[in-house]
Amino acid sequence: MEGRLLLKNCAVFRADGRVRHGMAVVVEEGLIRRVAPDSEVPVLPGDWEVACRGRLVAPGLVDCHSHMVNGQLLPPNGDFLLRQPRSRLERMRQVSALLNAEDVEILTRFAAARALLDGVSLVVDHLSCPLDVAGGLDAQARAADAMGLRLVASHSTHSLDGAAQADAQADANADFVRRHRDHPRVRGALGFHASYTCEDALLSRISRLRAELDAPLVFHLAESEDDLSATYAAHGRRIVPRLDALGLLGPHAIAGYPRAVERAEAERLAASGTFVALTPRATRSLERTGESAEGPLSSLHLVGLGTGGHGSLQEELAAALAGMLHLARSGRMPDLDDSLAHLFISGPAELCTRLYGRPSGGVDEGSIADLVVYDAIPAADPETGYSPFLLGQLVPSRVAWTLVNGRVCVREGQLLGHDFVDLARDAAAALARVWSRARLGT
Repeated sequence: MEGRLLLKNCAVFRADGRVRHGMAVVVEEGLIRRVAPDSEVPVLPGDWEVACRGRLVAPGLVDCHSHMVNGQLLPPNGDFLLRQPRSRLERMRQVSALLNAEDVEILTRFAAARALLDGVSLVVDHLSCPLDVAGGLDAQARAADAMGLRLVASHSTHSLDGAAQADAQADANADFVRRHRDHPRVRGALGFHASYTCEDALLSRISRLRAELDAPLVFHLAESEDDLSATYAAHGRRIVPRLDALGLLGPHAIAGYPRAVERAEAERLAASGTFVALTPRATRSLERTGESAEGPLSSLHLVGLGTGGHGSLQEELAAALAGMLHLARSGRMPDLDDSLAHLFISGPAELCTRLYGRPSGGVDEGSIADLVVYDAIPAADPETGYSPFLLGQLVPSRVAWTLVNGRVCVREGQLLGHDFVDLARDAAAALARVWSRARLGT
């Protein structure tokens, strides 16, 4: 978009629970250039004016760990959820092996559309497309670029099909990272599946590639007790110490599913600068015991929410609230509201800033222009600007506009330049083709 985009007469969100009414936000060249009282920001010739009419403007949401494509392949129905972890893994591997680049592109477009309509501006994705890693990652990049979504794409490489295939997948993933260093929205990350599916040789190779490329790294941290027991049986140590010894923890690391992490290990993750993505709603569906938030939440500035490819971030926040209430009532979380804001806004903002090198997560001058206009007009104390439970007002509200890097992707609740029903129809046809191939192979 050429020229400036002006959000006029809006209420500006702050993570501390305060709002500023009657404001204007100027967006230009992918950045927030000015935030000032509405009367001080006139509309100039060539500007695109968005009449917010007092509605809330907040930072775009970050899905810190997702499976945009693979989450669609096996919907979480009862038969799948009641399987043992190893059985679920084998079924996922069978179906993922049937993916091609065309399927990946179509399913990514649909997932990106749903994310943007939910106010998500950045997704950290973990793709499994083992027979065509290069084609699958390139297809994701094309789809995200076309939709306008900010995407960090990685591959869920593992050792279960042998060392040669694992090395080939890691190398293809690394080539993708090299080719997507400077794109304003779509970036590459290295990836591996989980500790219990990866041999030391593969993890050491990925560690060397990560250091060579100075790239982010996406993986499942401690998927389940099965992950923990298998790792200990094969390698004589728990998951966090093993990954630490192999050089896989640190500010470059984005670790999902911390389901078997002790407090001392959480402290090591925090000390290393590892970012941890929680999926409390998804985990309650997949695991018998659910995810303990106590360990990971001991380092709030390094924690955010992910969907795992199922549901929405809003649903994950509701599940997180239920778990965090237990901690707060037992005295182990002194400020519940601040912790929720950190989990939903501030922690993910730190991740986005790390990945793209610019301030994010606030409606502030100089920050990345990833913004959402909600159909909500928050009530606030006229003296302090404080709006009680601001997140609670934001979460159920309809997303009216979504901007990513200053580009309008959703306008008044509709995708800009794309038809959601057409995308859904294409995705349904792609899934039918994959499922048909899956039945033929069993």
